[in-house]
Amino acid sequence: MPLKKRITYYYDEEVGNYNYGYMHPMKPFRMRMAHSLVAAYELDKKMNVIRPTRASSLQMTRFHADDYVEFLSRVTPELAEQEPERTSVYLTGEDCPAFDGVFEFCSISAGGSIAGAKRINHGDSDVVVNWAGGLHHAKKGAASGFCYINDIVLAILELLRYHQRVMYLDIDVHHGDGVEEAFYTTDRVMSVSFHKYGDFFPGTGHLNDVGVGKGKGYAVNVPLRDGIDDESYRGIFQPIMRMIMDRFRPGAIVMQCGTDSLSGDRIGCFNLSMKGHAACVDFMKSFNVPLFCLGGGGYTIRNVARTWAYETSVLLGVELDPVLPYNDYYDFYGPEFRLDVPASNMDNSNTREYLEKVMAHIAEQLRSIPHAPSVLMQEVPRDWPEHSDAEEDDAAMDLEPETKVTRRQRDARVVPHTEIYESDSEENDSPASNAGFSAYRHTGTSTRPARGAAPASASSAK
Repeated sequence: MPLKKRITYYYDEEVGNYNYGYMHPMKPFRMRMAHSLVAAYELDKKMNVIRPTRASSLQMTRFHADDYVEFLSRVTPELAEQEPERTSVYLTGEDCPAFDGVFEFCSISAGGSIAGAKRINHGDSDVVVNWAGGLHHAKKGAASGFCYINDIVLAILELLRYHQRVMYLDIDVHHGDGVEEAFYTTDRVMSVSFHKYGDFFPGTGHLNDVGVGKGKGYAVNVPLRDGIDDESYRGIFQPIMRMIMDRFRPGAIVMQCGTDSLSGDRIGCFNLSMKGHAACVDFMKSFNVPLFCLGGGGYTIRNVARTWAYETSVLLGVELDPVLPYNDYYDFYGPEFRLDVPASNMDNSNTREYLEKVMAHIAEQLRSIPHAPSVLMQEVPRDWPEHSDAEEDDAAMDLEPETKVTRRQRDARVVPHTEIYESDSEENDSPASNAGFSAYRHTGTSTRPARGAAPASASSAK
């Protein structure tokens, strides 16, 4: 009988207060809905639930550029209007608006991911969950694809302090470009991304993008076509991940569980069911390697909440009643009120021949890298100081101490339920309602250099 895993779940109830904008498809409120289901099923009583310490500016600059973090710490909707040229350097228009409280939102997301990595490093948890994390598109000096601070890179940098090798796995419908780019030249991080490729944001993730220099072979991209279903996805996911786990032998796994790969997502184009998506999480759990599960994309929020609550139960090894219990957002799940996201009758453009070709290419790529690359043994540095981050941050950037946000100010940012419900309705799921976000649906401008050029990697991973 397998040992019961120690699971830590990070959640800050204020994460659902922030609002990208009325018509914006990204709704942080989905994290509150997911947690409400977790609590309604009493899953919170079966794991260690922690409200994470929010990340400081100094912690964010372990990966991000100082000037970019300084800008994020100050930007407001009013400032963005007053300084449009400077804002356009860091934020990409409608995809990444300067919404009220953007820095606080980022600090919640990044704080949970950094804290979760430390739990794994110290051996306090076997599995960690932070559904507020997984913002994989953010670049070193700019926001991208609804993502401002790359909490995943920050978590991996923390894990690398204790682990020789870390694997990053991404099952979001979009390519995990920000994370791959950060570690493109190192053999200590294996990045693996299963994603839609071809006329789709961010336009990266070709089968031949495998890393450069010392990192050549350590970026694995699995480009997929529209309509992939559970059977096809499982048929390529499990063999590839078995090969990678056998070859790379990571000390920890960071898994981005973006749910825009589900059937019926407002932006996605895959046809996975909730159980098909969760099967990937269950499969990675079976390797008994420390596992860190993060959120990510997902724009039909009732399905996001269902899936992340269900995947929490999968990590716990608990079976849930398919009939939803009453919860704070019960009306969102009508008319069926069930814990399920079924696949549709969408055509699957991924032929068996195409998937076999992709799998053979990746198998050949993995044969070119050594088994479990060696890393020189060295003393593990002391943990970053917790209590002094804020003071060091202010001194390093010459910033005024942050003004404390009052309860009234926080409450003013709470998104009305009617707004969320209407924006997630079928009426607003139409292409016209999301016309302003076409850059995220289709191929956008990428900061990735041309294939063969070496992007800057996260310095701590070299």
